[in-house]
Amino acid sequence: MEAPEVLTHLIAILALAEAAGMMAVMGQGGGAIPTTLDGPFEPVTRRLDPSLRMGSDDLPMDDPRLKKNVTSSFPEQISLALSSDPSSMWVSWITGDAQIGKNVTPLDPSSVASEVQYGTESGKYPSKQDGMSAVYSQLYPFEGLLNYTSGIIHHVRLEGLKSATTYYFKCGDSSVPAMSDEYSFKTMPSPSPNAYPTRIAVIGDLGLTSNSSTTIDHVIKNDPALVLMVGDLTYANQYLTTGGQGASCFSCSFPNAPIRETYQPRWDGWGRFMEPLTSRVPMMVIEGNHEIEPQVDGITFQSYLTRFGIPSEESRSNSSFYYSFNAGGIHFIMLGAYVDYKTTGAQYSWLMDDLHRVNRSLTPWVVAAWHPPWYNSYNSHYQEFECMRQEMEALLYQYKVDIVFNGHVHAYERMNRVYNYTLDPCGPLYITVGDGGNIEKVDVDFADDPGKCPKPEDNTPEFGGLCPLNFSNGPAKGKFCWSNQPEWSAYRESSFGHGILEIVNSTYALWTWHRNQDAYKEDKPGDQIFIVRRPELCSPTVKETSDPPQAGQELEPTSPSSTVILSFKMMWLMSLLVASVGIAVR
Repeated sequence: MEAPEVLTHLIAILALAEAAGMMAVMGQGGGAIPTTLDGPFEPVTRRLDPSLRMGSDDLPMDDPRLKKNVTSSFPEQISLALSSDPSSMWVSWITGDAQIGKNVTPLDPSSVASEVQYGTESGKYPSKQDGMSAVYSQLYPFEGLLNYTSGIIHHVRLEGLKSATTYYFKCGDSSVPAMSDEYSFKTMPSPSPNAYPTRIAVIGDLGLTSNSSTTIDHVIKNDPALVLMVGDLTYANQYLTTGGQGASCFSCSFPNAPIRETYQPRWDGWGRFMEPLTSRVPMMVIEGNHEIEPQVDGITFQSYLTRFGIPSEESRSNSSFYYSFNAGGIHFIMLGAYVDYKTTGAQYSWLMDDLHRVNRSLTPWVVAAWHPPWYNSYNSHYQEFECMRQEMEALLYQYKVDIVFNGHVHAYERMNRVYNYTLDPCGPLYITVGDGGNIEKVDVDFADDPGKCPKPEDNTPEFGGLCPLNFSNGPAKGKFCWSNQPEWSAYRESSFGHGILEIVNSTYALWTWHRNQDAYKEDKPGDQIFIVRRPELCSPTVKETSDPPQAGQELEPTSPSSTVILSFKMMWLMSLLVASVGIAVR
């Protein structure tokens, strides 16, 4: 290529790079996307669209997406989960037939192998890995209640994988033979400040309704590389053991139930419903209150503990209730709100050790998730887990956790950066996405609405005590509730949907919340913001013991937000494209 041609080509590249850079900071509607450097933001509320219903009924068990479509020896409900690093991946599935009735006999897990054949070329599987299998039972010592025992649940951990590589696999038992069709997955990038999953879907309180179906269809359309499921998965405990119609309020519909019953076949229906997504995209789960599912002898959480591959051993927690993992330059921490979270307990000790081990030069982003929110301005679940906040928040702040995802409240809410109810530029950005679409319907009332401030005992948690807090300063001083939307609540909306997190680099991440109803329209974002890390201001080593800034304290941004993002995008694109020109010239 001659020099004039190179110059002409380069000018064209620069023009394209500038256009791409402009698109990077503009919303789909043409407006500039705000950044957290522009905050704190004035609180905004968007109430339920009156043209929408507050919820929908559950899908019936004979819905094609919930019905079993393989014979009993073949794998179904295939799902993937990450291990603690990209060199391994969990593959899970179920074989055999579940049973429900007064007398049930568990299947023998050793009667069928747990085998995955895999390789990097379609149709060729040079590697093989065996795993483990188990069954669980849900038993009730009450007259008239039906018992359940599961199919055989298989978990195989593939090891020695290459990062950022596509693998093809089949699972099952080749000796029967009963192997699945071919599926594929792509491993995560290795920990690095320059490598990230393309898109991370964040879903909470999903359930199995028509709204849930819209959510998952919308998620699949957005093509994530990873899914975070922040608790309350199937809502099988909205049913009696005999099945029938689920209820939006269990105690209202079934006041004489001797225990919080469940209809466990809903779990199997949910696994089939999710398989088109989870058989190719790893899904990381954490327990919610609807996974407690009490049964005989005080046993709880059996379906959650048995059905999912979770990297508890790899992340040193040895508990499926809390664990961590890496995905490129992100360290994820999944915490349990329904097991001991006190500073004297095992979870807190593990969390402190896990945070201490994080290498921010390799994984600059630290993202935490658990089910019930600490910051929540809705009437529902208001201050319900204040005890957990008082035990754990200081530790997360000390280590400068960047983002926190929660569910539990069936609506959307994004906070301003906050610590101890005080606006703080170094606090995490808390986001509630408990709006997956479950049968309990969307939450519409706010604690600051006239006459809607709950009493502390109105929101008693299923685990832990009550620690009601009257605010000690600010506009709500001396009160349990604010009289208007709290200053730490930036945006809230009563709609079903899901979120997508896209990490741009070690400093910038784009968060987009999608309303379900917009999937059928122009599909514009319901809420969108660039989340900006500020390590020069909020270093875990520099600010560990310093006092948090007070409300109203202004801190000068290091640079204009839109200019920073535009400059980064342009430089990044130009460097790649100019390099390609150099190769062409040679």
